Amino acid sequence: MTPAIKLLQKQKIEFEVREYSCDEDGSGYGMQAVEALGQDPQRVFKTLLAAVDGNDRKPVVAIIPVADLLDLKKLASHFKGRKAAMADPAVAQRVTGYLVGGISPIGQKQILKTCVDESASVFDSIFVSGGKRGLQLELSPADLIEVINATVAKIVK
Repeated sequence: MTPAIKLLQKQKIEFEVREYSCDEDGSGYGMQAVEALGQDPQRVFKTLLAAVDGNDRKPVVAIIPVADLLDLKKLASHFKGRKAAMADPAVAQRVTGYLVGGISPIGQKQILKTCVDESASVFDSIFVSGGKRGLQLELSPADLIEVINATVAKIVK
């Protein structure tokens, strides 16, 4: 049981666990989830970390559809910064407690400022990482936003 699952259970939030085989080659984890689950790539979300204005000690979290690209300028602006850059994978793993390719937005080691792309709101439920590669959680966007205290904005290109 991952920290993400434990937190959702503790908060009594409805969710479904979806497990699948995952190729551990180090790339394309989001698209592997889409294919394995037979889902729309706009409904499966990836968790990305970025440093705003060079602050890689306290990165921010962006949750966007796996089919889309993060707009770093929009993300920086949303968090009142001038520029953003993707966080180093080692930093992402250290601050979240999860491995790259399995970083869940839920149950991270540190509480980080988080933004969910507004496109999540068009679905009754979305998929996010459950905290390890090959594990997705299906839950309502509203429940996700509430449990991680996220903001919502257009942060994709």
